Formats: sequence, structure tokens, C-alpha cells
Amino acid sequence: MTVCLDTSALMMPVECDVRLFEELDRVVDDHDLAVPAAVVTELDSLAEGNGEEGTAASVGRDLADRARVLDHEESYADDAIVELAAEGECDCVVTNDRPLRDRVLDRGVPVIGLRGQNKLAITQP
Repeated sequence: MTVCLDTSALMMPVECDVRLFEELDRVVDDHDLAVPAAVVTELDSLAEGNGEEGTAASVGRDLADRARVLDHEESYADDAIVELAAEGECDCVVTNDRPLRDRVLDRGVPVIGLRGQNKLAITQP
């Protein structure tokens, strides 16, 4: 199962105190992590900033190195994730972004998101 991570997912460890990889292991058996190239670009840009967002993006960029980078046509990260999900490149998407979650669910792809304080759960379409 290919699990696609968006920008907000990779920033969860700092912003939401989520142990991202441990939580993914808990909610999804045997999975392969993937990150769209546009997400890596977005994290690089955000990591140049200051404060918690810059720190979260820097940590997220480091975490993205644990995943396979996916090529795509879209330049905007959310659109890239929707494109990859619609094309069957992602079996599941991890996001904390409600509009993106809704777009992915509309394409028939499950979404893993934050439930409670620092736990992840799967939402089926």
C-alpha cells in the first residue's frame, strides 16, 4: 500500500506532537511512504521562514527523506496529491488539511488524519 504524505502531515510532529511514523505503523499494515515532488519544494520554501512553521517545515523536510519522491504534472502540492490519488499512485493520503482531505475522499481514496490530540485515524470515502 502506498501512503502519500502531504506538507501538513510532515509538519505534524512539531505542530501537533504526533509521532508520525509510529502512528502510521499503528493504523496501516505493510506500507510504502511516498511524497510528491511539489511537497518537497513547499517544505523547502517554508523551512526558510522563522518560528514554529519554519522549524516544523525543516523537520518535515528531513522526514520526507524517508519516503519515495513521486513525479507529477501539477506544480501546487495539494493539486499534485489529488492528481496522484486520482491516478492510483497513492492508495491512501495523510493530511491534516480539511479541504485537501475532502478533495481526496471525493476521488474515492482513504485519508489518514489527526483524531484527538496526537493520534491518527483512517477516514474511508
